[in-house]
Amino acid sequence: MPPGAEETARRFYRDLLGMTEVAKPPELAKRGGCWFQSGSVQLHLGVENDFRPARKAHPALLCADYDDLTANLQAAAIEVTPDTNIPGVRRCHIADPFGNRIELISA
Repeated sequence: MPPGAEETARRFYRDLLGMTEVAKPPELAKRGGCWFQSGSVQLHLGVENDFRPARKAHPALLCADYDDLTANLQAAAIEVTPDTNIPGVRRCHIADPFGNRIELISA
């Protein structure tokens, strides 16, 4: 994530995706960024001065409330791109506010 964008990250990962922010260890918190958790999964967003979004490599998140989540994302003007390349698997791709690709999979 770009420097100084922690509040933007919180609005997306905490408020829209429903993840819980996890406190970073004090020594790492000095560097900026945010950590989020849902169930046993954690996402660590680190700050990069010359930030470029990850558009190919991405986390895939298994979602118990896939329909509600994707509807809420669309209502918040987040582009949700369905992907039917794996038969029998409901999934889509979104981008966080920084352009990082995220895959959502229906549980």
